[in-house]
Amino acid sequence: METFLERLKNAVVNLDIDEAKKVAEAALEAGVKPLDAIEKGLAKGIRIVGDRFEKGEAFLAELVVAAEAMKSAMSVFEPAIRRGRYKKAAKGKVVIGTVEGDIHDVGKDIVGTILSVYGFEVYDLGVNVSSEKFVEKVGEIKADIVGMSALLTTTMPEMKEVIEALEKANLRDKVKVMVGGAPVSEEWAEEIGADAYAADAMEAVKVAEKLTSKRRP
Repeated sequence: METFLERLKNAVVNLDIDEAKKVAEAALEAGVKPLDAIEKGLAKGIRIVGDRFEKGEAFLAELVVAAEAMKSAMSVFEPAIRRGRYKKAAKGKVVIGTVEGDIHDVGKDIVGTILSVYGFEVYDLGVNVSSEKFVEKVGEIKADIVGMSALLTTTMPEMKEVIEALEKANLRDKVKVMVGGAPVSEEWAEEIGADAYAADAMEAVKVAEKLTSKRRP
């Protein structure tokens, strides 16, 4: 099993999308538990790339490809997990999406993938998401966090619209709001009443863990 875990880690670190999926299929065939493969293989790989990115030793493009490699392997493991053969309590439920009027998804996709690998149950609503859709999903699944992304300054005000919609639906005090995106800042998060701001995917994980830690027993 150690060989498969090491190979999965290396596939992510080496940004090898095809290898990641091939090793994942072989690992599942050999009886490796999906959760072990994710936590002891893929997650280790993305942490290495994430650390390099935070230190300025890796570019955003490399983090994007590493996330894609991880997603290709996850596409093999997730069906087995959903079938109920392997269960693990999630750290929390997170609804994410790019706000209405904005169709950029690269940053959001990386955040969603890495949050999932780090143990969160992620519901990705996609791009151009209206405040109504955010509110509907938050209420439906009783989300712990709602994460909004925007790449355009013109769509940033939509984040405030979502927060106001959550308030009108009496859900604001039941969910934490995290925002991010190239033009977004900590000051903006504070101005619109969000609970937190994350500059990148790795910080989003740390912030999400902090926001949900007090809710977990």
